[in-house]
Amino acid sequence: MRLISVFLLHLLVILFLQSLSYAALEKERTLAMIKPDGIRGNFTNQIKHVIVQSGFVIVHEMMLQLDVRNVSLFYSEHSEKSFFPNLVEYMTSGPVLVMVIEKTNAIADWRALIGPTDAGKAKVSHPNSNEEVAPINFISECNEAEK
Repeated sequence: MRLISVFLLHLLVILFLQSLSYAALEKERTLAMIKPDGIRGNFTNQIKHVIVQSGFVIVHEMMLQLDVRNVSLFYSEHSEKSFFPNLVEYMTSGPVLVMVIEKTNAIADWRALIGPTDAGKAKVSHPNSNEEVAPINFISECNEAEK
């Protein structure tokens, strides 16, 4: 369990420090995560293909089994919301693939690629988004990754 916490912290530090070194090149990095349903549904290669075809470079990746503590920390901004217990249960229900992805305008382009993170909204506003193919997640800014 501690190994996962150390790894996530390490990934976030890498993301932040390397984003500073790439500032001159106008490249951004963000954290992407293929959630348990995406892994169970064997969508991993399909999603990674879409990511690369969309101009992103997958800089780092690691398959992890998150525990309750890590999920609670990662999604702490939702801790007071009614769906939080279900979110924790879902995110600990199977492995996730965590990736650091990079490109110019990575954050905005990633947001546009995946569409809304709410599956109900995605079905209406972005019917062809990858959120419909398999659940994925992202951190919108490197500063959020520091939390």
